[in-house]
Amino acid sequence: MKQEFKEINFINSKTSQFQFDCISYEDLLKKKPSDHSQFEFHKLSFYFILLFTDKNGKYNINFTDYDFKKASLFTLRKDNIHKFYNNKAKGELLIFTEDFILSHSNEVEASKTFLLFNEMLASPKLQLDKAEYKEVITLINMIKEEYLDSRDDYSLSIIRSYIQVIITKLFRIKAKDQLLFDDHKYLAMYLRLQGLIEKECFRHKKVSFYAKEMGVTAKTLNNVTQSILHKTAKSLINEIVIIQSKRLIINSNDSLTEIAYQVGFEDSTNFFKYFKKYTGESPSQFKANQ
Repeated sequence: MKQEFKEINFINSKTSQFQFDCISYEDLLKKKPSDHSQFEFHKLSFYFILLFTDKNGKYNINFTDYDFKKASLFTLRKDNIHKFYNNKAKGELLIFTEDFILSHSNEVEASKTFLLFNEMLASPKLQLDKAEYKEVITLINMIKEEYLDSRDDYSLSIIRSYIQVIITKLFRIKAKDQLLFDDHKYLAMYLRLQGLIEKECFRHKKVSFYAKEMGVTAKTLNNVTQSILHKTAKSLINEIVIIQSKRLIINSNDSLTEIAYQVGFEDSTNFFKYFKKYTGESPSQFKANQ
């Protein structure tokens, strides 16, 4: 039986007027929520930026472990699955809702923000160099000072502006690393395709289905994904199927054979082979390792 991942809703304990909050990584790990554990998989209903400021460790996003060290920065969008590991690292989190972005940004700024947080377009992890780290941590400290000490009628706009500067700087870093995608002619079509695959991937795994739904040819979809991601449309479908399958394996009491049917495989053996081909481990190994 499928059980939903615990969804963590945004709650600002300091003031309900702010769809924004900030907390240190150390304080987050010390929390003892009554309804979930930060060390077990859970789903987000908000966005956040996490910058590590000291020590090394690991952090899991969508069932993938990422090593981090000082100046490692992560961007996460809502509906992602993640968990923390208990360690001695230090860092800063900036947390905000989708409404915070939409209500305090123009259309271009909001679009860039959503793109930056889309882990299918680029890795959720960035390793900042010394100068980049200094710029970002300075801005985070300015946000904290405004939020914790100077809060008044102007604070929300100031905080929003600082966050937008951080996001723009992160776009600059991606541009330097040739990860720009915001002005691409295929971007709107890609985002539509990604959303459709995330919705339909268990029932439809062929490029032809998505091409028909979008009113284009399979060749066009391949042009889109090759241009944006440097991979085929079929590769994108497989990647999303694996991500969604992992969620189901972790979050279900059903047998792996039953899960194979839910993912869309009539023969469970084919699912096991498919899963191992793209992950390097069997479904049972994956589940045991979480």
